[in-house]
Amino acid sequence: MIVLGLETSCDETSAALVEDGRLILSNVIASQVDLHSKTGGVVPEVASREHVEQVNAVIQEALDQARCEFSDIDGIAVANRPGLMGALMVGVSAAKALAYSLSKPLIGIHHIEAHIYANFLGEQKIEFPLVCLVASGGHTQIFLMKDHGSYSLLGRTLDDAAGEAFDKSARLLNLGYPGGIVIDRLAKSGNPSAVKLPRARLGSESLDFSFSGLKTAVLNATAKGTTDHPIEDWCASVQEAIVEVLVEKTIRAATTHNVKSVLAAGGVAANSRLKSELAAACKRLGLNFSIPSPILCTDNAAMIACAGFYQLQRRGQDGLDLDVIATESLA
Repeated sequence: MIVLGLETSCDETSAALVEDGRLILSNVIASQVDLHSKTGGVVPEVASREHVEQVNAVIQEALDQARCEFSDIDGIAVANRPGLMGALMVGVSAAKALAYSLSKPLIGIHHIEAHIYANFLGEQKIEFPLVCLVASGGHTQIFLMKDHGSYSLLGRTLDDAAGEAFDKSARLLNLGYPGGIVIDRLAKSGNPSAVKLPRARLGSESLDFSFSGLKTAVLNATAKGTTDHPIEDWCASVQEAIVEVLVEKTIRAATTHNVKSVLAAGGVAANSRLKSELAAACKRLGLNFSIPSPILCTDNAAMIACAGFYQLQRRGQDGLDLDVIATESLA
């Protein structure tokens, strides 16, 4: 079964073809990073217009790379929630038009669910029950997943998301946008213990997160001109403050719920320190660990198509009245 996936929830226009929920035939991503770096963040109206200009070409490129025709498609999956309303509308409108004209089943996919399913792409075997950390610019959550489509929210951020903490700290340190990538790179030659930064653990049993205190600590230091450590040390210290709590709470969730597998997903999962620390912690406890390749951690349509494959089998198709939703919890 070949599923065409479309992703336009924020600032990437992406189309992909995935076979049987595992084999990526193509995964085309038109990034808007250069466009939004001029304003230091995503401008929703600009993102929407760029999606309109790119979506048809991206779909055609995905077909060409996969050496497929429209007639080869068995289903169409599209991110319809959550995200920027105008951006989502572009992808959903394109998906509806294709579904109608080709008489193919259409299914709307939750963006966070798709990030989790990025782990199912490829040949790795994922065992249930599992715990998944989803960490990105807009979300930091831990889910318990007992089977396909079964989610329980175990923990979430009470304020800033981990990716937001990375990006805002980078902006305060004059590192540009998007800052998480720069912090990861510079941190490799820095001392993670050089700068004393807060960790909000919220109690010994809490699985929730809070990163506003970290952001405020960096803000206060830059405002007072007390950033006298090398920038590499600042990056390593900021990264450690975020990663340490993410790993600690993910492992606590895994041991508390006696799972077999631990997954990580979302843009922050591409962070090299998070990957190595989670992998080491899981190895010590004998847990299976999975994390997507960096390109599959960020927004892409292959994860949409993968989730679409499983959802089409589990709950069937949506109608052409499929709506877009700006905010909706996965569980």
